[in-house]
Amino acid sequence: MMRNRQQTIPQSSTQTFTAWCNSHLRKAGTQIENIEEDFRDGLKLMLLLEVISGERLPKPERGKMRVHKINNVNKALDFIASKGVKLVSIGAEEIVDGNIKMTLGMIWTIILRFAIQDISVEETSAKEGLLLWCQRKTAPYKNVNVQNFHISWKDGLAFNALIHRHRPDLIDYEKLRKDDPVTNLNNAFEVAEKYLDIPKMLDAEDIVGTLRPDEKAIMTYVSCFYHAFSGAQKAETAANRICKVLAVNQENEHLMEDYEKLASDLLEWIRRTVPWLENRTPEKTMHEMQQKLEDFRDYRRVHKPPKVQEKCQLEINFNTLQTKLRLNNRPAFMPSEGRMVSDINSAWQHLEGAEKGYEEWLLNEIRRLERLDHLAEKFRQKATIHEGWTAGKESMLTQKDYETASLSEVKALLKKHEAFESDLAAHQDRVEQIAAIAQELNELDYYDSPNVNARCQKICEQWDSLGSLTQSRRESLERTEKQLESIDELYLEYAKRAAPFNNWMEGAMEDLQDMFIVHNIEEIQGLITAHEQFKSTLPEANKEREAIQAIQKEVQNIAQYNGIKLSGSNPYTSITPESIDSKWDKVRQLVPQRDQALQEELERQQSNDHLRRQFANQANIVGPWIQNKMEEIGRISIEMNGTLEDQLTHLRQYEQSIIEYKPNIDQLESNHELIQEALIFDNKYTTYTMEHLRVGWEQLLTTIARTINEIENQILTRDAKGISQEQLHEYRASFNHFDKKRTGMMDSDDFRALLISTGNSLGDAEFARIMGIVDPNNSGAVTFQAFIDFMSRETTDTDTADQVIASFKILAGDKNYITAEELRRELPHDQADYCIARMVPYSGPDAIPGALDYMSFSTALYGESDL
Repeated sequence: MMRNRQQTIPQSSTQTFTAWCNSHLRKAGTQIENIEEDFRDGLKLMLLLEVISGERLPKPERGKMRVHKINNVNKALDFIASKGVKLVSIGAEEIVDGNIKMTLGMIWTIILRFAIQDISVEETSAKEGLLLWCQRKTAPYKNVNVQNFHISWKDGLAFNALIHRHRPDLIDYEKLRKDDPVTNLNNAFEVAEKYLDIPKMLDAEDIVGTLRPDEKAIMTYVSCFYHAFSGAQKAETAANRICKVLAVNQENEHLMEDYEKLASDLLEWIRRTVPWLENRTPEKTMHEMQQKLEDFRDYRRVHKPPKVQEKCQLEINFNTLQTKLRLNNRPAFMPSEGRMVSDINSAWQHLEGAEKGYEEWLLNEIRRLERLDHLAEKFRQKATIHEGWTAGKESMLTQKDYETASLSEVKALLKKHEAFESDLAAHQDRVEQIAAIAQELNELDYYDSPNVNARCQKICEQWDSLGSLTQSRRESLERTEKQLESIDELYLEYAKRAAPFNNWMEGAMEDLQDMFIVHNIEEIQGLITAHEQFKSTLPEANKEREAIQAIQKEVQNIAQYNGIKLSGSNPYTSITPESIDSKWDKVRQLVPQRDQALQEELERQQSNDHLRRQFANQANIVGPWIQNKMEEIGRISIEMNGTLEDQLTHLRQYEQSIIEYKPNIDQLESNHELIQEALIFDNKYTTYTMEHLRVGWEQLLTTIARTINEIENQILTRDAKGISQEQLHEYRASFNHFDKKRTGMMDSDDFRALLISTGNSLGDAEFARIMGIVDPNNSGAVTFQAFIDFMSRETTDTDTADQVIASFKILAGDKNYITAEELRRELPHDQADYCIARMVPYSGPDAIPGALDYMSFSTALYGESDL
């Protein structure tokens, strides 16, 4: 009867269960040959349970009687029941009697309890979990579709796929053929027995020759693969966790290096540029200063705008990096000394201060050089006129002609000398003007001052000499005056009237040729009015000229009438009627030329006024537009309209509309360049300057970019922390309520009130701790981003140093250290090298050569100690 039951048991189950039992019994140095007979006395059954459970069973009875065997089997069955297993219809007597069906049922129950029950994948049952594990491991392999534990395994590919998935070095999977199942099965069984220490529990021919292979046998055999590879699975999970942590750290370090390089390059550019802007060494000529101004315009148009973008991008990168560090539970990034955002802002402010001062200096220096050129030309004109007048005067004053002259001639010489003295006094004002201009050129640091001073000194010394010589000649003439009785009164009257008239004409010619410089229409109109007044005096001057010429005519008439032989020249003056007419004609020629010059200057000033109005009209539109956009961005950053994505989309559209306004700024720059090229330095039609508008435009671009970055960081925080849109709205509403000044940030008192309103009971120590989190730089202000980071941080779990240490401990095989070989075996090459380069040698009592300290490395990742 027992033999009949045995014949109904699948041969594969008997073989598989026997092999499974021996795989554990051999650990105790024994095995079974016949599963039906060898468990009947209960001794090897108890030993099997001790091996697979790791626990000690009650001491077995060594007697050979049936009662001793039943007692031993009952001890084994009681132990199985103590593990929560219900044994239905399995009794000690059937096992002792060698009932193969009951024996195999008991062994299957043991296998389920100790080999399969603990298998769980995504909270599934043992069988379903084992099946799901097989499906996931074999999913990438062609011709493998595991749906059960019988026919899905007949072609042997599933067994080979399991081995290849975990140990690809043991099997060349591409060479296996689906139409050769026996070869496939034997290959998997042999490789598992030889390299994985899994005994051969199945027969390839039986599996292929059976329509439906035994499910229990295959489950038993597959469970051995699961347990063999479970250790590798844990190591893979641990390696994945470490890879994730290291990837985050490597990315953050890359961002830090990018920030340091960008900050260093920007600071270096500022360091090179500031000395250039602070250089106040003036040039000698207007052309050289105009070239400096053109270089400065190139700096404004070409060199500075990219640096403005770099500075903005640097701030964005810094904020993004800090957000990622907070989201990954890393300490805040502290740039190297001198490269903080505040340091860059300070250097930038220094740059802009130097820039503003440099532009003011350039314009003032151009005005100074323009003034100097005008004064220098005026000096040269007056000096040339004076030198022309003084030419030959010294030799005239030193001659002794009066010693041999007649009485009339002496009297004539005396009168002539009096006329010269009058002329000399008239030229005194010009000499003083020349000296005053030279003094002003010295005070304005004119580059050719030495030549000006030398020429002025020569004129003054000559003037002093003329004064002394004039006085000496007068004394000589007066000594002989008593001997002279008659004088020609007409010559004298002519000389006296001709001299001032001649001086007037010379002064008029000098004024008509004088250079002028004006800056507005009012000034040129004033010159035109003065010129018209001068022209109105010409008729009277012509009458005076005719009167003077009438005197000369009368002299000639008297001489002719009285038969007097004239010497041909007036003894009292060198001013001839011809010279008077010549100068008068010159004055009349210069008047229309002066009219034309004044009219051209009037047209130029009218053009300049048009440029002022053109710039002012556009500036008065652009200025309020920039201010309005700044205020609208401020409102958008505070208001809560739609989701963060909606706000981001709105801001980007807003940013695009601002960028599209750039041609208006470029047009304004072009108009400003026209104004500067025309040397226009004031504009009464607007209060806006190009510098003011340029700074406003740059602030507008920076503000919209920074606001977009803040929304992007809020999205990063929301997605990383799992914050809902409703929570973000609630956070924003609370923040706005306590943001009394509507600046987008609040001081510590308002922030404390906000925390209390959310239900937090805060002592001074706790509040100081929280402020250290939300305001690590002690700026005294809390931003909305810092607030939501803090609120999400309180409720969100992240990786910790302890979790990373536990993962390294798994890779190290439960040791307190890890070796470079173990890291390279478990981690990708680049991350293994990353760890090896940063781990310090392990110095514990169980240290071996090459041991590395993964504990201090893990804590350093989270800022808890120095690496």
